This record gives sequence, structure tokens and C-alpha cells, in this order.
Amino acid sequence: QVYLAESGGDSVQAGESLRLSCTTSEYTYPGDPINCMGWFRQAPGAEREAVGSINSDGRTILADSVKDRFTIAKDDAKNILYLQMNSLKPEDTGRYYCAADRNIYLCRPDHRIFTYWGQGTQVTVSS
Repeated sequence: QVYLAESGGDSVQAGESLRLSCTTSEYTYPGDPINCMGWFRQAPGAEREAVGSINSDGRTILADSVKDRFTIAKDDAKNILYLQMNSLKPEDTGRYYCAADRNIYLCRPDHRIFTYWGQGTQVTVSS
């Protein structure tokens, strides 16, 4: 089982920055490590939207809407996934979720490949 807990959400003004964290607790078995994690967001009344993903080698894929402003990183020693968000816009408002899974052949920001999800953290950006 994998437990994910997001933190760092807040209400900010447009142009400001936030860093979200996702702490991972897992019980792993040899040959069955987490090798793909992702960030997703959902605004009220909207569908869930992919923000980006990171694989075990640290390779990231970011959505076009955020790739010039957001970065994804991970600290394997601490089991923490980060989402650094700069130059925030009102349209970035939403609940942000991290996700994870094991043995993913092609890590990508596609919600269908992830089994484990956190409860989310709210980000509100005012103009």
C-alpha cells in the first residue's frame, strides 16, 4: 500500500509562487518500487487536469499550460515529491493531487496509470 499526503496549498496573489509537497509512505517489496509519480489538479466544476509527472530517473513531463512556470522534483531520501509553482495565475486555482504507482512502463501525466492518490491540497490564486 502507498500513502500520499499533499501539503503547501495556500491562497496567494497572481504572480506569486508556491511549493507543494507530497510525502510518500509505502511498504515496498523487492522488485516492486514506485517508479512514477504525478501531479494533477481540479478546479470546481472542471475535469481533473494533468500538471506533470516524474519517473524514477528524474525525467519530468509537464503540461504545456505550466511548463514554463512549474517544475517537478523529488527527494528520494526523504520520500517527498515537490511541485514548484512560479508566476501563478488565477487559472491555476484548484485542488492539487499527487499520484504514484509501481512498475509503470511509460511514466506520463495520465491519471489512468496511477493507482495511489493523495487527498489533495487547495491552491487559490487571486488576481
